[in-house]
Order: sequence, then structure tokens, then C-alpha cells
Amino acid sequence: MSEDRPLTGRVALVAGATRGAGRGIAVELGAAGATVYVTGRSTRERRSEYDRPETIEETAELVTAAGGRGVAVPADHLEREQVRALVQRIDEEQGRLDVLVNDIWGGELLTEWETPLWEYDVDKGLRILRLAVDTHLITSRYALPLLLRNPGGLVVEVTDGTAEYNRENYRVSFYYDLAKTAVLRTGFALGHELGPRGATAVALTPGWLRSEMMLDHFGVTEETWRDGLATEPHFGISETPRYVGRAVADPEVARWNGQSLSSGGLAGVYGFTDVDGSSPDAWRYLVEVQDKGLPARTEDYR
Repeated sequence: MSEDRPLTGRVALVAGATRGAGRGIAVELGAAGATVYVTGRSTRERRSEYDRPETIEETAELVTAAGGRGVAVPADHLEREQVRALVQRIDEEQGRLDVLVNDIWGGELLTEWETPLWEYDVDKGLRILRLAVDTHLITSRYALPLLLRNPGGLVVEVTDGTAEYNRENYRVSFYYDLAKTAVLRTGFALGHELGPRGATAVALTPGWLRSEMMLDHFGVTEETWRDGLATEPHFGISETPRYVGRAVADPEVARWNGQSLSSGGLAGVYGFTDVDGSSPDAWRYLVEVQDKGLPARTEDYR
């Protein structure tokens, strides 16, 4: 283990690593030296209902290019036998699991903003909860016995919003609000169960994420993302998926057991930056500027 690769010899599973935060986290774990199993439903042979070009094989290649070892395993995390087989494979090939990242989501296409509960298609709403919550629980159920085999394991529940922010703010859709809050509580509850057993659990949120889908929404690329400010000036507070990945790769994260964390908040403690050298703090910006309807001044929060 070296100082610049503190996770050398460690094994991680990033569940939901096809794109977005999951991909960014997987790549940063690889940059820290880990072997990273990456899962999802979009492969080079078959796309999920998202019908997007990103694949888990591509994510695995990015992990390896960053300095780790990426292993792509197709998996639907609602299917218990697929998850059981995934964990059994990791056990057979590695004999250990040190980091579990539950980043499974898949609800964008089902979310209807500003639609009240009584007008929402109930099948869509319940599907959101299954994708956002059941997947995390199923994965943890089968992965935690392997993770607990060695002391120092880490579970990261990826969500949207800090506990403080989500407690005070309606997240613009009943099912979305409920799903993201449930994941926050999952991190809290797992912290209580894992802490006495030598492991750590946290809930972690990125800020305004420049995911592949968000870049497409603004009609920009990562290289031209600032062109999106002409449409939405607050987009200047956005961050790459690698930023939240650097929060996960921090070897001292165990001090936060059971807590709700954000990429920007942890950057303020540890001093890591996004790939451009800035340190955006989106959740503080949201409260102090954007939610108050003030003009954009993102440079003060980067």
C-alpha cells in the first residue's frame, strides 16, 4: 500500500456504476489502487430501458486506466439470485470485500416533478421505490457478510440531498422525496448495526452532478459545460462525478459512521478538489443563494 494508492489490495463493489456518480466513484476507487467490481444493467450487448450508450464494461476500463482493476459484472439488483451470485463470485475471486457502494437508482424516467401523490401513476411510484430502496437493501443483505469478514469495511449509501436539507425541503415529487430520504435513513441505520462490528456506513450525496444525462439535458459536453450557464446561471455550482468519488476514496471516512455527508462538505474538511482544482459546495450554495432566489454567484462557493 502506498501513500498515493491507499486502497491497494482492497476490493470494492460499486452497485450501479454504469454512469453518473457510480462511475465517478468507481474510477476514483481505482485511482486509489482498489480492485473494483462494477455492476449495472447496460452492457455492450444489451441496454437497459434508459437506452443510453454508457456501459459497465466502459466503466471497468476507466477504473483500470486510472490505476486499479475494473471488473464488469451485469446485474439487476432487484433480482436476489443475481446479487447472491455476484457476491459469491467476489468471494471466490478475492476472498474479501472492503467497500460497498450502493448507487443503484434508475428512476429518472419514472419521476414526475410537481405531480401530487393522488395524481401519480401508482405503478410508476412504487417502481421508483423498488429501484431506489429495495435494490440497496437486497445488495447489502448479501454483500455485508463478506464485507464484515475483515475489520474496517465501508458501506456508502448514495442519495440526493443531505439529511439536513431533505428534512427541511420538499424534493419536488412525493416518491422522489421518499426514496432519497429512505436512503439517508438506511445509511444511519446501517451505521448503528455495522459500527459495533468494526465497519462503517454513511449516506453520501453529490451536489449538482454533471452526469452524462445532465450534460445532454443542457446540450453541452464536459469540455463545454460552462455554455450551460447561458440557460441556467446556477449551473456554475455543478461538479463532475469524480468529485464525489474522491470523497469515497478517502481512507479516513470511518470517522463519519452513520452520518449524512456531501462531496462539498467533505472537500472542506479534507481539502480534495474536483478535476478542475475547484471545490464546489452545492448544498451550502443551494440554501444561501439559489433557494432564496438570489442572483447566481457560484464563484464564491467553488
